[in-house]
Amino acid sequence: RGGHPVVQKAMPQWNLRNTAYAERLLNDLEDIDWSVSLKTIQRNWIGRSEGAQIFFKLVGSKETLEIYTTRPDTIFGATYMVIAPEHPLVTSLTTETQRSKIEAYLAYTQSRSEVERMADKQVTGEFTGSYAINPFTKQQIPIWIAEYVLVSYGTGAIMAVPSDDERDLAFAKKFDLPIIDVVDKSDYPGATLQDKVGKMINSEFLNGMEVKDAITEMCKRVEAMKIGKAKINYKLRDAGFSRQRYWGEPFPIVYDQEGIARAVPLEDLPVELPKTDNFKPGNEGKSPLSRLAGWVKTDNGFTRETDTMPAVAGSSWYYLRYMDPNNDQSFADKKAVNYWQDVDLYVGGAEHAVAHLMYARFWHKFLYDLGYVPTKEPFKKLINQGMIQGVIELAYYHKPSSKFISAELIAEYDRSEIAEMPVHVDFVSDYGYEHSYLSAEGIEKFKDWRPAFKDAEFVLAADSERFITKSEVGKMSKSKFNVINPDDVVEEYGADVFRMYEMFLGPIETSKPWDTKGITGVSKFLRRFWDLFFEGDQLSLSSSAPNKEELKALHSLIKRITDNIERFSFNTCVSAFMETVNELRSLKCNNRHILEPIVILLAPFAPFMTEELWYLLGNDGTVHHANYPELQEEYLVEDTISYPVSVNGKKRALIDFPADASKEHLKK
Repeated sequence: RGGHPVVQKAMPQWNLRNTAYAERLLNDLEDIDWSVSLKTIQRNWIGRSEGAQIFFKLVGSKETLEIYTTRPDTIFGATYMVIAPEHPLVTSLTTETQRSKIEAYLAYTQSRSEVERMADKQVTGEFTGSYAINPFTKQQIPIWIAEYVLVSYGTGAIMAVPSDDERDLAFAKKFDLPIIDVVDKSDYPGATLQDKVGKMINSEFLNGMEVKDAITEMCKRVEAMKIGKAKINYKLRDAGFSRQRYWGEPFPIVYDQEGIARAVPLEDLPVELPKTDNFKPGNEGKSPLSRLAGWVKTDNGFTRETDTMPAVAGSSWYYLRYMDPNNDQSFADKKAVNYWQDVDLYVGGAEHAVAHLMYARFWHKFLYDLGYVPTKEPFKKLINQGMIQGVIELAYYHKPSSKFISAELIAEYDRSEIAEMPVHVDFVSDYGYEHSYLSAEGIEKFKDWRPAFKDAEFVLAADSERFITKSEVGKMSKSKFNVINPDDVVEEYGADVFRMYEMFLGPIETSKPWDTKGITGVSKFLRRFWDLFFEGDQLSLSSSAPNKEELKALHSLIKRITDNIERFSFNTCVSAFMETVNELRSLKCNNRHILEPIVILLAPFAPFMTEELWYLLGNDGTVHHANYPELQEEYLVEDTISYPVSVNGKKRALIDFPADASKEHLKK
């Protein structure tokens, strides 16, 4: 803020050691009912890989440079090495002749985040002046510093093999470094540099081997030479748990006079945030708590930790607190935890995949190991709900002429001269339809809304009074002026209609555009269902025994709703209700024994109307406490079966026969 440069700075941090659980976090994904896509996201984030840890001797030094590689088979093609700018050996590897260049390069990289470094295709780096020895070729190879190597992955150092890695190749070409082909991929014409296929060449004892076999052989050689070993590595990093801000849970940690961290005694817990009205950062980027000397220094002369915990400190385990929310001795009593166990269903967005959900899984496993929870995983089933999207209405604006162009004329213009300008959906006629447009009134509203275009010309097609806009589906956003206020929909149609229509739009997991065209169908359905209970304005229900058709309609609905709810297929539930109500209307059904169970089935979908009907039916309490209707399968059995009759290969008729008719009866 304020135009100040952002730089990376080494600071002491508390971390969650979730890397200790990496293998379990990966393997236990098989045991939970999550979507394939979300599991894939977590697998990629954990990033398990098999490779080798290898130590390279340094020229003129007793130290070694440790690297991790998934391709130890390519070591004969390693022509240089690269360390991350944050690597601990940067200072010792930098020679005096290269020091000024390295310092300038480090200043540059400190201003860039890891995301920027990985996204930028620009190739940068500096030679340290030092060399390592390739343990197999015995060649001295230069050690470079480059931002494309991250200290957070592996060891923060790599052996660079430009013939088999795109980034290494680009770097070698930029700085004119040797490139040695070590894998012949001629038998795999579609293979990329990184693909682990081909036969080894220019690699002495590996020559002729397939890559897979060469990797195994090289791991054995490295271990035999005592310069490394086969190793499993993970992209997953220990989670930074320190925040330099006021809000957040304080760490129950104090430092003694020698700077050794000690846990706050149990009798002094919980540590609470002190009250303050000064939230400015402390010196050297410390949290505001560091300014509160009376709180920082304890009575025994110890110093409190002034960092606070992140939001995930609470969100990683909050679900457990619901099991026993008033317990002031622990997060939950063991009896309560053993009764409730884990979460049956978690509904949340995929954006939580590598943050909250990963931390919650780690935290739960840690508590399981300590015996505090009885399950290994926190969430049995997880659904990523889709987003209700909006339709974005755009007007084409021709920049050279400062004119707005109707969409059907846009092909006549150079698209490079056209800007797409969002139009407030309140001004658009037939919003959301294929040919949405601005009427003359809509154009005037647009001009009043955007005074800068008050005198702008709107070019329409010949003999047309409509300015056609471009419609596209996207996220509802204030910047796109396409936000639909739910309160307005509820005001016009009612909360039950709004609720059911959201479900009716499509499967819960998929994103779908808001489309008011279909909402009237849901509104009509609820009116028709209400009308089944009334004759005019009077409640009029029959209490006689229902007939077979009515019972079949009811129990078919019970089965469909039950099955679809268990599959979280709420849109098909709404369809089932609509079809059943239409069937009951055709049967002229007003039987209480049929309609009352449907009120109970409909209650989760239309809670307000069903509550009113439940009261009018003379029932006590709320419909939401009523027993769920019991399915009776015998009413679903078909009495007759329709058989097609064909003449000369063409179907001419359908004849109904009893469902239990014998073959002899059918032949007659």
